[in-house]
Order: sequence, then structure tokens, then C-alpha cells
Amino acid sequence: MQTIVITGASAGIGRATAARFLAGGWNVALIARRGDLLLEMAEGHSALALPCDVTDIHAVEAAFMATAEAFGRVDALFNNAGLSRPAGLIDEIPYEDWTATLGVNLTGMFNCARAAFRQMRVQKPQGGRIINNGSISAHAPRPGSVCYTTTKHAVTGLTKTLALDGRPFDIAAGQIDIGNARTELAAKMETGVTQADGSVRAEPMMSATEVAEAVWHMAGLPLSTNVLNMTIMARDMPFVGRG
Repeated sequence: MQTIVITGASAGIGRATAARFLAGGWNVALIARRGDLLLEMAEGHSALALPCDVTDIHAVEAAFMATAEAFGRVDALFNNAGLSRPAGLIDEIPYEDWTATLGVNLTGMFNCARAAFRQMRVQKPQGGRIINNGSISAHAPRPGSVCYTTTKHAVTGLTKTLALDGRPFDIAAGQIDIGNARTELAAKMETGVTQADGSVRAEPMMSATEVAEAVWHMAGLPLSTNVLNMTIMARDMPFVGRG
């Protein structure tokens, strides 16, 4: 039985993805800060609830050690935990919002990728797959999104370097860039969000279960094959086109 670690597993895309892998017969290590929700999800399944702040390197390392001890190995990581703060121009954004976003979206992702890479490199047989949640913001910003967009562009560099450095160890790394999945955090998209021309319009959405299916596909590929980058989006969202 294969094992996946999912961060940000207590809600939204992480929760939907965890449900897909549990239904598919994988061992699932659930990482998020809300331990009560993780325990509820893990009950009755081959799952491990691991309350953890991904910005805490020691807590992350302990969570991956616990996963390897419980299930024998780590075959995949869905590096999904993320944070978004209120929009604003760069000179209006509190410095604390910058450091908080950087901490979760980049340092947290680095911490988890580091722990996964280490485990995948030493386990027998060697190897595994790291899937980073990049977001469409890794390609194009929304107005007032300097903190979030900067971190997601940086995730692309992290993904590409992991994909290169992982080759000698049968570690594949790829990125899934998601646009307008229906979650608590993205609910405002359906009521109205600022566009590049300054107007406010509602945007089309897709189910988080569709994203989970895409992650399932990426994780199920043989390690000799890699999806370096996948974009999955609500079909009619204003991403492709001229704004």
C-alpha cells in the first residue's frame, strides 16, 4: 500500500484530495494545524492525524518521521498548505502580512519538501513524488496580490530545482497550478472579485474534487514519468485572454 503526506489537509483542496486517496486505498498522513478535524478525517481509515504548523521545521520533521514509522515509507507529498491575506497595494500591506504569507507559502513548502526528499532518498526502494500547489498566481497576478503572487512564483523555482535534483534518487517533482476551485477561501470569487480593469465581477468555479482527481493522476504515474507543471482551472475563468 502506498503512502502520501498531504499538508493543509483539514479543509478545501487538501481535504478533498485526502478523501480521494483514502477512497483509493492509500495510507494518508494528514497535516494541518486543526488537529480535531484531522482526527475526524482519519477515523476508520488507514490514516495518521498529524497536527503541525508547516513553518515549524522541527514539527515538520517529526511528522514525516512519524509517517515513515507508521507506514514504512513516504511515496508522495502533496505540498498544499497555503495562506492568503487581504489584497492591497504594496505600500498599504502590513509587513506582518508579508512575513506570514512568506512563512506558510514558501518556507512551509520548503520545510515539507525537504523532509519528504530526505525520506525518499534514504528509503528502500528509493524514490517518490513531490507535488507542489503553485496556483495560477504562479503565472499571472490578481490586483493587489503582491505577497501571494510572489510566493507562488517562487514555488515554481522550488519545483523545478526539486525535479532536477531528484533525478539521481528516483524522486519526481511537479507543480499543479489551480484556478478557481470552490473552497471556503475562494468563496468570494462567486460573489465578485476585482478584475485587471478595475471592475468587480463574479467568476466561474469548479469543484475541489476535480483538483483531487488531477493530483491522484499525477501521484499514480510511474516515477520514470513526470508532470512538471499542470494547470487546472474553471473552464471559463478570466485567465486565458486579454484583460
